[in-house]
Amino acid sequence: MDIYLVGGAVRDKLLGLTVKDRDWVVVGAQPQALEQLGYRTVGSDFPVFLHPDTGEEYALARTERKNGHGYGGFVFHTDTSVTLEQDLSRRDLTINAIAEDSNGQLIDPYNGQQDIANRKLRHVSASFVEDPLRVLRVARFAARFNPLGFSVADETLALMTAITDSGELEYLTPERVWSETLKALSEGSPRTYIEVLRECGALKVLFPELEQLFGVPQRADFHPEVDTGIHLLMAMDQAAHLSNDPRVRFAVMMHDLGKGITPEPILPRHLGHEEAGVPLVEAFCRRLRVPNRFRKLAVAVTRYHLLCHKIDTLRPVTVLKVLKGLDVFRQPEALPCFLLACTADARGRTGFETADYPSAEWLQNLADKVTAITSEPFIRAGLKGAAIGEALDKKRLECISNYKRDSKLKEDNDDA
Repeated sequence: MDIYLVGGAVRDKLLGLTVKDRDWVVVGAQPQALEQLGYRTVGSDFPVFLHPDTGEEYALARTERKNGHGYGGFVFHTDTSVTLEQDLSRRDLTINAIAEDSNGQLIDPYNGQQDIANRKLRHVSASFVEDPLRVLRVARFAARFNPLGFSVADETLALMTAITDSGELEYLTPERVWSETLKALSEGSPRTYIEVLRECGALKVLFPELEQLFGVPQRADFHPEVDTGIHLLMAMDQAAHLSNDPRVRFAVMMHDLGKGITPEPILPRHLGHEEAGVPLVEAFCRRLRVPNRFRKLAVAVTRYHLLCHKIDTLRPVTVLKVLKGLDVFRQPEALPCFLLACTADARGRTGFETADYPSAEWLQNLADKVTAITSEPFIRAGLKGAAIGEALDKKRLECISNYKRDSKLKEDNDDA
């Protein structure tokens, strides 16, 4: 039997990137041969074996045949007659269809090295259209490799459009859609994921809430870029620059969904779009079974981002309401993520990309002071039940008022 290093490990070596995971394909072997060597079998659809020492995955060379809908509708064939070239032909992109033998020799039957040099994401064969998950995978790879200059080949984008038009995307499970989306949010250019899905029509099918933002106007004095969809992409660029946390990036992706349902007669204003967007975010998260920690931050950013932008002008009672809504008294560690998302929103506008965002520092400093107030003094004073909460809020409001006064005095002195 012959063993080859395949897929992402070979691709990333050629790109000069750090290789994180290594996958292997075994040609000319029966399952029993690997089992006798101590490899452990995993997976149910086709034989995959874990190396007894490294734990790396070794798969028998295989071919596949479509026999149903979705990414799971395949019958796999593995035996000693399946060649390396046949195994590589079933892979999605040419840059992922390069193998390396034990001597370091590359086997590249589909010109993956040329596409790496040309910075193209290109399908291996016409069978690409049989797996709808590849639409999301290609968009995710585009998000990963866009910073290196990669783009999707026109003919591959045409096949992705054909998959979308076929209705096959509707057979993808919520878990797989979310899994690919989460990975894309962790890549170097998450906005590219949205752009590629939109270009092949998949955004309208999978994420209609995002699709309907494009073409919706905003007030040019606040948003010189005007188009809400363009603002979304710009804000996601900022989120990727500010934070590697996919929760922050997801929250930014969700924050303006309410603008997509603004009544046309009041455009380009978007009165109440924050609260209007909350049910849309909740529905999105339910549909894709998004984890609660993502949902909670996205809802908070959607509901409070506009108040954060003008936080220093709000009445103390409104500031306290925002702090409670953000749950900072129970989870103060969540506030920095909220502030990063709000910063990305504020900077995701033409001409504001490098602007200061003083609201973040203002609110963080205030939160540090207010959360330091505890109920212990009131308990020692003999207060009980609701009286403790009332006294606590009174002290918090006093702290907020003092902070606002001191901040204003400092600002006036700085201007003098």
